[in-house]
Formats: sequence, structure tokens, C-alpha cells
Amino acid sequence: MFRSLATRAGLLCLALAPLATTASAQLKVAVVNVQQAMLDSDELKKASAELEKKYKPRQDELQKLQNDLQLIQQQVQSGKLNQQAVADLTAQGQRKQRDAQRISDDLQSDFDRDRQDILGQAAKRMQDVVKKIAEDKGYDIVVDVSQTLYFKPALDLTMEALAAYNKAYPAPK
Repeated sequence: MFRSLATRAGLLCLALAPLATTASAQLKVAVVNVQQAMLDSDELKKASAELEKKYKPRQDELQKLQNDLQLIQQQVQSGKLNQQAVADLTAQGQRKQRDAQRISDDLQSDFDRDRQDILGQAAKRMQDVVKKIAEDKGYDIVVDVSQTLYFKPALDLTMEALAAYNKAYPAPK
């Protein structure tokens, strides 16, 4: 039974091989590295710099709290303080630790949300750019490089997509 099943499968593959060859000869395929094209775009570089600038004051505040915590820890460990001073510094350190954790969590959440909004919009725009290139050049399929194991460099549209994206969506001044 296994031989006849294997034989049938082999015959089916042989029968379909000419059709697959004919179909693939007619397809015009391209590959694009969407992630690279997006990250290298002028718009995303500008947005990234603006995000860093926007969140810098909160990052600085968090760094100051972490420095304060380090100083408190050094004072407590110095052994030069009485029990009341150690207790006061420990309580102060716990408050600062809670504040630092809250700021860190809020900062990460807000940053991630803004970053996702920017990347989502850029991904939609890049998809539109790649679609237009594909339609203009007659490509039947455009595959993201992350989904390919091998491709000829001549099939790569990444730089063309980047240039078209930068032209269609210039970075705000």
C-alpha cells in the first residue's frame, strides 16, 4: 500500500511539474526588506529623535532618582550612622525606589505606545509604497526578506522602496 501511495504521489508531482515551471516562468517576483527601509527612512529617523527628546526629561528624572538611591545605599552601608538615621534613610530610599519604579513603568509604557503608533503608521505607508512600485513595475509578488531563505540581489527593491518612501513622505522640518 505504501509503495502504491508513494508511486501515485511521485506520478502526480511529475504530472504537475510542467505546470509549476510554466507558472513560475510567468511570475515576476521581487524582495524588499521592509524593516530596514522603514528604519532608514528620513521620517522615522526624525520621529525617533523627537521621541528621545520628548522622553529625555523623564529619563533624566529617573536617572536622578537612581543616583539618589545609590547615595542612600552608600550612606546606610557606611556604618557611620545611628539607628534612627539608618531607619530614616531606609524609609526615604523605599519611597524613592517606589517613585523610580512608577516613573520607569510609565515611561516605558508611554514610549512603547508612541513608538508603536509611529511604526504602525510607517508600516502602512511603506506597504502602500511597495504596492505602488509593484504595480508600476509589473511585479506579481513582492516578498519581505524575512520570509525568504535565498534570493538574488537583483530582486531586492529595498533601496528603491526607501527612496520612494522618502519622496512620498518627507521628514517634517
